[in-house]
This record gives sequence, structure tokens and C-alpha cells, in this order.
Amino acid sequence: MESLNRMAVELVDEAIDFADELAIEVHELDNGAVVCDFGVDAVGGVEAGLLLTEIQTGGLATVQTGVGELDGTPRTHVEVSTDHPAMAFLAAQKAGWELSVDGFEGLGSGPARALVAEEEEYQRMGYRDASDFAVLAIESDELPTEAVAEHVADRAGVPASGVFLPTFSTASITGSVALAARGGELAAFRLSELGYDPLDMLTATGSAPVAPVPDTDDVAMARTNDALAYGARVHMTVDEPFERFDEVASTAGETFGTPFEAIFEEHDWDFYELPVDVFAPAHVTFDVVGGGVEVAGRTDDSMLAGSFGLR
Repeated sequence: MESLNRMAVELVDEAIDFADELAIEVHELDNGAVVCDFGVDAVGGVEAGLLLTEIQTGGLATVQTGVGELDGTPRTHVEVSTDHPAMAFLAAQKAGWELSVDGFEGLGSGPARALVAEEEEYQRMGYRDASDFAVLAIESDELPTEAVAEHVADRAGVPASGVFLPTFSTASITGSVALAARGGELAAFRLSELGYDPLDMLTATGSAPVAPVPDTDDVAMARTNDALAYGARVHMTVDEPFERFDEVASTAGETFGTPFEAIFEEHDWDFYELPVDVFAPAHVTFDVVGGGVEVAGRTDDSMLAGSFGLR
């Protein structure tokens, strides 16, 4: 398989070519790194969110929108499908790079993580990327600086001129779309954390509603997580049975039934202090090749309607 970062760079180039149409802005820093503003100062949009998700998954997923219903109202949903769940979701899309550089704070996802390959997923998969380019999508309320780009370059082992940083705020249209696209990733992550071999995950398709954009990142963080924990539906095809499939869905967690705003408040709005099992999709079906079908969890439209301000 071609380098995840090289495939992602081709998509970043597409974003740069169509920046005006996507309502994003492109900034080249003095050290040659490129920052693409997908929704910090730029407006961004649904198409920007879809392309950003493709970038985050290293080009290994098909991403599209549809209209579903929530509490009797039409609601945009995002659907992500891949035949490479381990690579697209765990090696690339997972938000696993915490950035804290000279006062800048952000959360990084995307294939640049695979150049560092220090997270446990890479050991389980036996994978590490090699590339002269590093693509790291950053969730932050400010745009990254040269110091951030240098930090990413040093960690990834690439020149600063090879660093590409698509960046978005949680409280943006792009953010709501890209975060709704994480249902499949959460299912793959939970399975891997429970001890399932990531390479036995064969296909995955996930769908979740796009949360309304509020006026603060804190509320956006709560809403987008509610969208997944109470609204994400995932179908996976796997190669081997597993006695813990029922623990993958959010219903298995002790906090199910509690809105994320209350969960975050209990942990002083510190994302990294939350228990890992709160990050899970609502409803998951597992097809075992040559075996049976197992279903875990359920969605909760009432909880989502309250979170989204529909009630």
C-alpha cells in the first residue's frame, strides 16, 4: 500500500486548488509549512468537512452525506465507508496526537501520526509509515504557528516544508461534519482496546448526524460527542468471532444516558481526563465472515434532541 501521508497530500493539494469553492483559506508559513484553515477564521462548510475526513483517513475511505430524521426534523448525516478499517481509522483518522507548543493547544489526527508510530495501535498492526510529507489535521480554536509546524516536522522526521496542517475549530460547520464522521473509527478503536486484532477488521461503514454549530467550542465538543455516543450507527465485517462485541457500543459504558456536557463538566472540561470507554458509537452490527451476526447498543433520539436544542 502506498504511504498514507503521500495519499493525503494529494487530497490536500485538491483542497488548495479549490480553496475558494470550499470556503477555506491557505497560508504558507515562513518555514515552508502549509496551514489550511478549514474552519477557524475561514467559514468552511459541508464539502470542506467531507474532504477533510478523506484527508484524515489517508484517502482510504469514501465519505458522503445524506438526510436522515431526528425527532421529526430533517438532519444531515455523514457516512464513511472503508475496506481498510485498521489503516484508515486507527493508523490515520484517530485523534491521538496532543499538541502543546508555545501556548498553542490542539488535538491532531491524520496520517502524520503513522510517521511517529508510538501509539499502541501501530504495534498491534505492525505498521509505520515512511514519507517526506506529514499531514496532521488539527482541531483547535487557533491556527498553528511556525513553532507548531517545526514540532510536527521534528517528531515526524520530515522537513518543515513537507508539513501540511489542515486546521478546524470544533465549533464550525467543518468541525461538526468531520467529527460526525468518526463512528467507524470509534468502533475500531474500542474493538482494538478490548483486545481484538485490528487486522481482522475487514470493512466498516458508519453514519452519524451532524450537530448544530454552537457559539463556543465547549458546547460543540459536547454536542459532537453526543452525536456519536447516541446517534452513530456502524456496520462492520470481521474475520473472527469475539466474546466482547457487546462492549463496543456506548451503551456498555457507565455514563450512557448522561449528556456529554454533564460528563465534561464533571471532569472540568479536560478532554484527556475522560474515561476512554465514553468514546464509542451508539449502535453496532458485526458480521463475522463464515459465522454469525451480533448487534450491540442502541441509538437515543431523545438524548440527541435535547443536546441539539430540538427540545
